[in-house]
Amino acid sequence: MKNSQVTANKEQVSNKILTVPNVISSIRLLMVPAFLILLFVGQKIAALVVYAIACSTDFLDGQIARRFNCVTKLGQLLDPAVDTLLMASGVVGTYLFCGLPLWVMIIVFAREIFMLCGGYWLLKYRHVRIPVIYPGKAATALLFFGMCLLFINEAGIWFVYAGVALQIAVTCYYVFQGIKALKTGDESNAY
Repeated sequence: MKNSQVTANKEQVSNKILTVPNVISSIRLLMVPAFLILLFVGQKIAALVVYAIACSTDFLDGQIARRFNCVTKLGQLLDPAVDTLLMASGVVGTYLFCGLPLWVMIIVFAREIFMLCGGYWLLKYRHVRIPVIYPGKAATALLFFGMCLLFINEAGIWFVYAGVALQIAVTCYYVFQGIKALKTGDESNAY
């Protein structure tokens, strides 16, 4: 199957660069260094506002791309990259300035690296893409919300813990699906 099609021929993927979803992802990308700069110069509330906006618009780019049939190759790379950078910057920021436990940071980073490497390997060498599931999005939302809340209140840690627990469960699901696709030679996830 050609690379211009995505999982199970559900949507066409274009080579366009300047689309609304890509612009949203690019703005979110620029918010990552803005968040870190504000945080390191002591503007904790301004940093929180920038981070909260970047997190709350996480779903916009993908939803717009799918609903208005403007999925692009750039967007397929940019959106998850921005999400990963946003997660990494939030974890580092809340660790350094809000008391996030070190073990949480280690688990989140280890999981992100594992998912990126595993996903890359499956896609490059086996042409298999494991579809994102909603519990994974919920885990990310819990982590983003918890990290934002940590800037204001220590109660945010419970949302972070729930997000980490759900991320671990979702990661186990992805591993199972990847192994299943490899064992069965399942091409339904291939493109």
